[in-house]
Amino acid sequence: MKLRKNIALVTGAGSGIGRETAILFAKEGASVISIDLNYSKALDTLDEVNLYNDSSIALECDVSQSNDLADISLLVQEKYGTIDVVFNAAGTHSRNLSANNSLPEEIWDRVIEVNLKGTYLVNYHFVPLMLKNKSGSIINVSSIMGLVGYADGFGVGFDAYPPSKGAIIQLTRNLALDLAKNNIRVNCICPGYVKTDLTKSLHENPGKLKELESKHPLGRLGTPLEVAQTALFLASNDSSFITGSSIVVDGGYTAQ
Repeated sequence: MKLRKNIALVTGAGSGIGRETAILFAKEGASVISIDLNYSKALDTLDEVNLYNDSSIALECDVSQSNDLADISLLVQEKYGTIDVVFNAAGTHSRNLSANNSLPEEIWDRVIEVNLKGTYLVNYHFVPLMLKNKSGSIINVSSIMGLVGYADGFGVGFDAYPPSKGAIIQLTRNLALDLAKNNIRVNCICPGYVKTDLTKSLHENPGKLKELESKHPLGRLGTPLEVAQTALFLASNDSSFITGSSIVVDGGYTAQ
């Protein structure tokens, strides 16, 4: 098992990439703290996680709220004593928020709050636990939209999602350089089009799905498990000499 006796925190664990990663980490021996804004979904994930590691827990958390994360960090320290792996998968998209009739500025602020500020706050509150052991692996989730510009598929140029994901890549680099002296590795995964709740409106439209698949050299969209397997690689000692990197998981989409 690649993560035997590890303690791993997974944000956005209630669905998609976060859920698959929490389950895979547990299969590989980790005790997993699954956190999500939707507590019911976090508990559903915990049911699966407990099949492999029953020392795991699920918690409700808004990653954009520092007080929530401070409380969870204290709880983790009291229950487990340390943290070995942090996987930041919590995220949202403008399309998910526009359905609530929010104003454009409110949508922008919320996307930045969850995606960028949330990633920062999780790392801010859990890095001190890693510093005590002078070891650990942090995996932030960005996107191929943080790497290249987009004019189609996910909205217009004012969309906050690509800027939020691009900033996560730079945050990853800065943290990697700062924490390397303490043997804490910080890397980033940049998924492409993956079948998750965030892309649901796209892959449930047969015409749009076919169009998207045709743009991928591998001829299909990715799965949450394929991203989770990349996260496992970065969390484990298999990637012991990798830090400050952004791993693209997109079926060749950005290689064209």
